Amino acid sequence: MGTAGDGREAVEAVRRLAAGGRVPDVVLMDVRMPRLDGIEATRLLLDGGVDPPPRVLVLTTFDLDDHVYAALRAGASGFLLEHAPAAELLHAVRVVAAGEALLAPEIASRLTSHYLATGPALAPAGARPARLAALTPRETEVLELVGRGLSNAEIADRLVVAEQTAKTHVSRVFIKLGLRDRAQAVVLAYETGLVRPGG
Repeated sequence: MGTAGDGREAVEAVRRLAAGGRVPDVVLMDVRMPRLDGIEATRLLLDGGVDPPPRVLVLTTFDLDDHVYAALRAGASGFLLEHAPAAELLHAVRVVAAGEALLAPEIASRLTSHYLATGPALAPAGARPARLAALTPRETEVLELVGRGLSNAEIADRLVVAEQTAKTHVSRVFIKLGLRDRAQAVVLAYETGLVRPGG
């Protein structure tokens, strides 16, 4: 639907398309661009700039931990390295367009290491984080499973419920916590200590 040479052009292009009633399903966003970097451009697109907001897949040669974390905090739904083969890129676009989160395996590994080295202090084991007070015990369990990267089908299998029931639980968790997608749920699960690296 469109291309842009920098972050500012990307935001303007998406807003122009949205004004014409054609919001892109997925935006491929580079991290390092002139005028406005991809992380700030992602934040502008997803913080009420476009309704409904597009899904953002961050595509870059830079796999630095801070960029991954910042992109996910800005609301990106996926992070993929530019050296990924074309088939992997197409798969990533489809996954993100379907509302799922996607992290390249090497990035997921580095993100876990980042949390081990520099992440927030974790709550004591068994403690219920205050940010999750609105959730029922079952919903908290569902958030933990989402945070561990399980799909709805895998959550249903783990909880011995129908997949539609698992999907309903996931939707309620997202609504109660104001989460846009699974990527934000993963970040929150780590930030609250609900999921622990290596646990």
